[in-house]
Amino acid sequence: MSFQDLDHQQRQSAAAAAKQAMLQKFRAASEDPEVARRHAARVAMNEARLVRMAEREAAKRAREAELAEQAARAAELAARAQRQAEEAEALLTAERAERAILLEAEQKAARRNDP
Repeated sequence: MSFQDLDHQQRQSAAAAAKQAMLQKFRAASEDPEVARRHAARVAMNEARLVRMAEREAAKRAREAELAEQAARAAELAARAQRQAEEAEALLTAERAERAILLEAEQKAARRNDP
């Protein structure tokens, strides 16, 4: 073997040993109970966040539904007030017309009775 071949083999051995050491370190870290605990805590926080988001969305939809209901009630009250105003205007117009007819009838009667 030449000098370069030995150097090449040593580099390959060193690289393989480094890879093996990294793999062992990764396996040890993944089996560490602290890592599992932190992962579980992250999962729990994420689930709690999702629950809070769902609660906020439900509350938002409830507020929107309440606002829509209030708007519908307000529109109904406005329509009812408009109808009442129109009915009052129609009644007033009818009363004025009736008074005008009575006044005209009285004036005719007065002209007939005037010699």
